[in-house]
Amino acid sequence: MENPVQHTFFRYLTYSDEDEQWEMVCTDAGYTEVPPYTIYPPNKEGHPRIFQRVAVGRTLNEYQIIYVTKGEGVFETSGRHYDVKPGSIIMVFPGVRHFYKPVYEIGWMEYWVGFKGGHFELLRERGFLNPQEPFIEIGLQNNVLDLYNEIIAEVRDQKPLYQIVASSKILALIAEINACARRRAQASHAAQVVEAAKCMMVEKIYGDIDINSIATALGISASRLNDIFKTYTSMTPYQYYIHIKIHAAKSLLEQGDLSVKEVAYRLGFEDQYHFSRLFKKKTGIAPSQWRAFMYE
Repeated sequence: MENPVQHTFFRYLTYSDEDEQWEMVCTDAGYTEVPPYTIYPPNKEGHPRIFQRVAVGRTLNEYQIIYVTKGEGVFETSGRHYDVKPGSIIMVFPGVRHFYKPVYEIGWMEYWVGFKGGHFELLRERGFLNPQEPFIEIGLQNNVLDLYNEIIAEVRDQKPLYQIVASSKILALIAEINACARRRAQASHAAQVVEAAKCMMVEKIYGDIDINSIATALGISASRLNDIFKTYTSMTPYQYYIHIKIHAAKSLLEQGDLSVKEVAYRLGFEDQYHFSRLFKKKTGIAPSQWRAFMYE
């Protein structure tokens, strides 16, 4: 069924014995733009009865993956509540009761695909389809949306062996979602590594640091720490450490009750002349002239 006014397409599919021999079949697919103040699901009578109860609670005998690309809504399953926003993936598992719907005043745009078969059960056993992680934030990803559109095109056209082609694209969709989630998790982990390293450096600002020790404490190699840190700050860890030392030196010098030598030693510089050269290189002004420069 297609409704160009509401930007909606969906189709529930049959499959042959030959299709089932592949141990994966596409059962349904579609997309729906739900405008604000629209009863969900729209075109309710066009869906099989069990599918109509999505907004109040239902249990299916298939997997579904729903991708929301705009709007807001809610998703509940297994006693857990999730706030849906653009870039949210909703995973529906066979035999698991759930419901989801857009916020009535806001609406949303959703893409979905349903599937079943022994190959998908194997993916579930191995954790690639995980009932403990039914909600994934991947953000807006063109590769994911392209795969939905390719699956929907196969379902719409139903060319010879479309079931096999559509099912293979569902496998690609699952792989891409897992890849997106992994990349986001790594980015988040990298940001946490950088912040943790910064904290360690601040704690050692009046002494010295050993980059290898920091990396070991964070569970990564020194070279990996260097790469991550430079990606996020455009500085190596040691350059950042010098940066915060110079910043601290400015504050101490501005107070006016410490000599350049005392500031150097307080910040862990064994040689005040090395400190003075470094300070001038970074600021353009000798430390002995910094206070006057600040208050002239």
